[in-house]
Amino acid sequence: MTFSESGRVTLEGFTDHLDKTNFEGEFVGNFSGLGKDHDGRIAALSDRSVMYYLDPESLDPVEIVRFKDELRHPLDGEAIVFDNDTILVVTERPEIFRYDRAGKLVGALPMPAQFRVTPLGRAKLNESFEGMTLLDERTLLASMENSLLGDEDGIARFQSWERSDPDDDFKPGAQYAYRIEPGLMVSDIAATGDGRLLVIERGFDSTGNQVQLHLADLKGAADVSAVEHLDADSPVLAKQLLLDLVDLPDSGAVSKQPQVNPLLGNIEAMVVTDGGPDGEMRVLLATDDNASEKQITRMYRLRVQLPERS
Repeated sequence: MTFSESGRVTLEGFTDHLDKTNFEGEFVGNFSGLGKDHDGRIAALSDRSVMYYLDPESLDPVEIVRFKDELRHPLDGEAIVFDNDTILVVTERPEIFRYDRAGKLVGALPMPAQFRVTPLGRAKLNESFEGMTLLDERTLLASMENSLLGDEDGIARFQSWERSDPDDDFKPGAQYAYRIEPGLMVSDIAATGDGRLLVIERGFDSTGNQVQLHLADLKGAADVSAVEHLDADSPVLAKQLLLDLVDLPDSGAVSKQPQVNPLLGNIEAMVVTDGGPDGEMRVLLATDDNASEKQITRMYRLRVQLPERS
């Protein structure tokens, strides 16, 4: 295992062993979301209607679940959350569907109209909800990949759903504004358990992938759900950069396409696998290889030491 460090984030290792493999007749890849089940298993969500349970140590597939939407069409899933005995999946449409453990659709969460893809709403095609996490038993949060039409470019909305009791279903709650770094988009979020969020921002240009890990704080954040158009003066979540992945040593990684650092890839998925003392946690990242021979399905294990709140 390779150990590399940059500030508060340590790369404990990475693996490409799932790249261009198959399991039970399905291509293993196209990962857009990661989750952790209550029994400790890791779930990797493909944007091609398939979820794989992975062994938490080897990350080998051990079980498969297939999803369909309400019309039994394939599902473009982008993020996944385990909620009691059901599974929540957010899609690019966007919708948040609720499934039982066998993959049977059992419901959907109410979706504010502004998040519908244009012309039904203000979301841009392929730039709607991309990340999702449970802040606690009563609050679900989903992150837009980019800004809504009419909002300032680079300011994304994070929408919450609330419930008064863990056995109730969620209803739309507060919205928060998040400013994205220039040229990047939000690919996933993960709650840290103390009211903060890990946020992956990523982009791609002629030099390859750019990937940054940020820490955003919801403490005292303003609810912008009543703000029709976000602009430069709108209140945004406080955030700080934890790691620019280009600064990590390449650790022996190889790439099939040009990269400033061959360790980089199209990272779209993140989950906190373990908490620890003094704000230390372990985080798993995964790339979406888009089933392309020029891209790699790669998973990264990070150790993150959270800074104290200022």
